[in-house]
Amino acid sequence: MQDKSEKTLEATIARITSSGDGEPEPSRSQTLASAWRDLRYGFSQHELWLQLGWQDIKQRYRRSVLGPLWITIATGVMALALGLLYSVLFKIPVAEFLPHVTVGLIMWGFIAGCIKEGSEVFIANEGLIKQLPSALSVHVYRLVWKQTLFLAHNMVIWAILMLIFPRPLGWDLALVVPAMALLIVNGVWVSMFFGIVATRYRDFSPLLEALTQLLFYVTPIVWTTETLYEQGGAVSERAAIAKLNPLYHYMEIIRDPLIGKPIEWENWIVVGICTVVGLFLAMLAMRRWRFRVSYWV
Repeated sequence: MQDKSEKTLEATIARITSSGDGEPEPSRSQTLASAWRDLRYGFSQHELWLQLGWQDIKQRYRRSVLGPLWITIATGVMALALGLLYSVLFKIPVAEFLPHVTVGLIMWGFIAGCIKEGSEVFIANEGLIKQLPSALSVHVYRLVWKQTLFLAHNMVIWAILMLIFPRPLGWDLALVVPAMALLIVNGVWVSMFFGIVATRYRDFSPLLEALTQLLFYVTPIVWTTETLYEQGGAVSERAAIAKLNPLYHYMEIIRDPLIGKPIEWENWIVVGICTVVGLFLAMLAMRRWRFRVSYWV
């Protein structure tokens, strides 16, 4: 038997399909304005993508006792193992290093999910794209919403760590809210841009997955730039090079207030610039190719 959420989802899809509540015809022109209207119209269909994203999680953990908590448990175990191991290798106190690794892994789960699943977002939703009259961005919002729910689950680990290793957080903690908002907005453009490109060029998805794995090692998640600076010489120069990685700045705007480190506004400036440039690239891709996605899938 179907549960209540499945019936609600089917009713929502049926209402949109029967009413023909699709994208307005004027927005089908190949302009940046029409691409922006797609993003706005897709967001206005929040009832649909909120239910779809929640249904994705329920389907994934159907008949599981702990459900989505398995993701939290897996992330917590990974953070504990890596934190204990690398704190010994780098000779950093566990109370200082474990929160650094934990928050890094939590953020990385969201980032990697938007990149890797984003490249498959339209291919995975082939049926809905061909049958449901909705904006293309609905499928992107669905994915980002699902990743946001996973992120919220994993933040329980951070809360537990703060109880075990208390530290003064201060008013800087309030910056987590705009930082998370920026991360979610970037998740939207990343999923949209890579989703369109990977749908057109199917070899792009496995290449992107390999590059994502490489990015994990060059981003300060299980290591810190402070450790490199302390070693001095050529190693300290590599720390400066590490800051050329945009993901470093995305990590820091969220991790710094969560673990009580001083805020560096340079990170916010870089993230802001990357967000604007990324949204523009995604809209360019939408302007040119979004009406071809239904044929490519």
